[in-house]
Amino acid sequence: MDRLPWAGIHWKVILGLGTVWILDGLEVTLIGSLAARLVEPGSGLPITEGQIGLAASIYILGACLGALFFGRLTDRWGRKKLFMLTLVVYCIATFATAFSVEPWMFFLCRFVTGAGIGGEYAAINSAVDELIPANYRGRVDILINGTYWLGATFGSFYSLFFLNTAWFSEGLGWRFALGVGALLGVVIIFVRRHVPESPRWLSIHGREDEADEIVEDIEDQVEEEKDEPLERVGRDEQITIHQRASIPFTEIARTAFGKYPKRALLCLALFIGQAFLYNGITFNLGTLYQNYYGIDSGSAPLLLALFAIVNFLGALTLGPLFDRVGRKKMIAGTYIGSALVTVPLYFVFLGEVGGLWGFVVLLSLTFFIATAGASAAYLTVSEIFPMETRALAIAFFYAIGTGVGGIIGPLMFGTFIESGDRALVGMGFLIAAGVMAVGGIAEIFLGVDAEGQSLEDIAAPITAADPDAGHGSDMDQNSGTDRKPDTDRESGTTKGG
Repeated sequence: MDRLPWAGIHWKVILGLGTVWILDGLEVTLIGSLAARLVEPGSGLPITEGQIGLAASIYILGACLGALFFGRLTDRWGRKKLFMLTLVVYCIATFATAFSVEPWMFFLCRFVTGAGIGGEYAAINSAVDELIPANYRGRVDILINGTYWLGATFGSFYSLFFLNTAWFSEGLGWRFALGVGALLGVVIIFVRRHVPESPRWLSIHGREDEADEIVEDIEDQVEEEKDEPLERVGRDEQITIHQRASIPFTEIARTAFGKYPKRALLCLALFIGQAFLYNGITFNLGTLYQNYYGIDSGSAPLLLALFAIVNFLGALTLGPLFDRVGRKKMIAGTYIGSALVTVPLYFVFLGEVGGLWGFVVLLSLTFFIATAGASAAYLTVSEIFPMETRALAIAFFYAIGTGVGGIIGPLMFGTFIESGDRALVGMGFLIAAGVMAVGGIAEIFLGVDAEGQSLEDIAAPITAADPDAGHGSDMDQNSGTDRKPDTDRESGTTKGG
């Protein structure tokens, strides 16, 4: 799989699986766009600005717990089953949100919607990295994660239609907007049916015949498309694994956090930094524009759409550099760079320098830089741990990192905005910048140069005959014994599928 040239099958993976981020961007921005309308009398939902921030935190809590629950199932049951199941959960919960008439109903539906999205993260990121060639993995991951902002752009523009009181009443427009989001998820279910299961997952779980069939089918498609034979795989590119139908959670945890403690610390720093900055600010951006710049609920989505477009352009522009320049330089640069730009943003906001557009320009620059770094957090954790732990590792670090940054951030900003104190909100920007900078510093000292390498070279599978192959552990790159666990059967497998 890693040796394949770019082909149509890889576009199919992007179109089928990248949609999770479109849905998440749609969800988060839609609520941000609708927030100003929801808090108005006549919305049919008696909710305050502070409760909007609370709802955002509840959504994140659901995503964290959903990631852990579905992440474990993804490693155990397979990538495809779970990225179908979690999408169904999302669709049902989003549709139910449209019928909320009390804050507690809204909170509950947001929790379940978040659980579906959190489960998607684990299943999707692990599947993408296992299906995309090594030389393209960085830019594809950044691009797919960046499509969050395509969903955000769509959510901002189409919410304008539903917020127009000439067509929809104040109590119905936001409900129709949520219903359309659920219907979009239903369409995506049918697109995903054509994305294959990960051959890596099948091979390690004792289903080598199915894995071989999928790989052969992909190779046939690529050869037909390119009209030339593929290069043969050399013996030095093969590893021996001991296949097992399931792997105990204790062994997964011992490998991920006992063998790779520095990588674990790195992932926590990256996830906390990006979650605090992104969730804290974006979840409350609609009410911030309304309370401090006098932007009404019908116009706020236009500014949110501009914000989203800038973010997507950041991922699109900077993404290829993660493969060309390297992971460590780009991740550290985007984290620290976005933190530095947030400092002048604080003074512009506090002093009202340049008015609305002065604030918008600096905010856009901050997130143009930050968006690729935030996406790289998911790329990092999906690359640097063994295959058997990949989905659960994504879920764990997402849950812990986002639980800390993604819950505290929205609550803090929501409370600051509701206070009416501009200095407090400005202080929130500085706090977010500091947390983001810590992630960049951690990357400098703990980052892994994973660009262009097979996933099995970055971290050998637990079930490999030589589990200390590749980069070894954080403890001792050259130490370790040839631990051979109980097996179902032994198999020779090509690196990269």
